[in-house]
Amino acid sequence: MGSPYKYKRVLLKISGEALKGGNSFGYDADAVATVVDKVKNVIDNGVEVALVCGAGNIWRGKVGASDGMDRVTADYMGMLATVMNGLCLKDAFDAAGVSAVVQTSIPMEPVASRFNREAAMKALEAGKVVIFSGGTGSPFFTTDTTSTLRALETDCEAVLKATKVDGVYSADPMMDPSAERFETISFDETLSRQLAIMDSTAFSMCRDNALPIIVFNFSEPDSLDKVLQGDTTAATVVE
Repeated sequence: MGSPYKYKRVLLKISGEALKGGNSFGYDADAVATVVDKVKNVIDNGVEVALVCGAGNIWRGKVGASDGMDRVTADYMGMLATVMNGLCLKDAFDAAGVSAVVQTSIPMEPVASRFNREAAMKALEAGKVVIFSGGTGSPFFTTDTTSTLRALETDCEAVLKATKVDGVYSADPMMDPSAERFETISFDETLSRQLAIMDSTAFSMCRDNALPIIVFNFSEPDSLDKVLQGDTTAATVVE
């Protein structure tokens, strides 16, 4: 039998908030375990998964900058926070019997290895989760851009953006009950409607390289599995 999945290798982008559960900041063991369980399920079925996690559960560079901190310093602090999240996830994956490696954009040995495309590709092919941390290594770029960049570098077939809603809407569905949901939408229409899916740099990279963005509700049961099977009732595909 062939694989039920449409995608063989993907990059999953999750927010730092996915790790804090009901806590105001930091980590919640059950929330971290939920992330690991969902990823483990698809890896066990042959999907190769790279992962980027934001740092909103610990630090947001833009918030620090808005409070008067130098933007570059604030962004570097955010990069360090993503490494902390990467190490937390690696520990949880290892405990669940899933081999995981953390690669960072800046030298941090012995904490984690420096980003290496060849090593990352080999790890993915071996069924390991590869967690890309430390952003792009430069300030003024978000983890959305990191996700797109690493996805392109490691030949991922799509970027899966985990959110709190089940796709892309014409307006915020939390504020506007009449908002229209799209099962699929083109990059050009997304731009013309001014729908904020990713930051402009990340979005442009996906558009220019024909890399699909799949927006879905990570908290829904089996949502990751459905997305990988190409179920557009569970997500919106931007391509």
